[in-house]
Amino acid sequence: MAYIEVNNNSMLNVGKYTLADGGGNAFDVAVIFAANINYDTASKTAYLHFNENVQRVLDNAATQIRPLQQKGIKVLLSVLGNHQGAGFANFPSQQAASAFAKQLSDTVAEYGLDGVDFDDEYAEYGNNGTGQPNDSSFVHLVTALRANMPDKIISLYNIGPAASRLSYGGVDVSAEFDYAWNPYYGTWQVPGIALPKAQLSPAAVEIGRTSQSTAADLARRTVDEGYGVYLTYNLDGSDRSADVSAFTRELYGSEAVYTP
Repeated sequence: MAYIEVNNNSMLNVGKYTLADGGGNAFDVAVIFAANINYDTASKTAYLHFNENVQRVLDNAATQIRPLQQKGIKVLLSVLGNHQGAGFANFPSQQAASAFAKQLSDTVAEYGLDGVDFDDEYAEYGNNGTGQPNDSSFVHLVTALRANMPDKIISLYNIGPAASRLSYGGVDVSAEFDYAWNPYYGTWQVPGIALPKAQLSPAAVEIGRTSQSTAADLARRTVDEGYGVYLTYNLDGSDRSADVSAFTRELYGSEAVYTP
């Protein structure tokens, strides 16, 4: 997995790394980081917002997204709080949650994306008179989103009130997620969600900030303990083949090659 901070970096960076042994992609999934959940105080509703950099990636999907997909790399849209009080965990009704789920699935369809990633940070629940987190909100949201896009990816950055509210009224949405990962870079932490090991990333590294030795240790542990996902953040435009090779050697037995 590779989260790309599109305010600073190009999504195309993800496609520039291949394995020296066999030529496969070093990365399987690229995440556009990030769209936002905003709040309209007049209508008292949450809505999906794209800053100019996210909007540019989406508007230029032919050159920013399709080249990755043509290489077999999935492209997700991460959605993040934006300090306005709206978040995944405080929809006041099933109808409100379903309306936001429709905005998400419509975006996936419009821009030809492969799915959605939830990151419940920076919502600042309570701002603008919004409610505090409740137990039903995220369950309703994920249920509706999965119904709207049964064959797309839904992933969880395992942080915030939403991540601890996966069950309500006899419904547990854990199994609706394709992946979940540890949100703390440079550490090992198994996400607290009932998914098979193949769908979990206890390892998380920030490329260029997590040391290569730590990245290698986390990758080795990923393999040794039978987990199927390895999360990275902040791949920039410089040649990071040494950083990437630190974990591809352990994950795949191969160096990573950078092709500008």
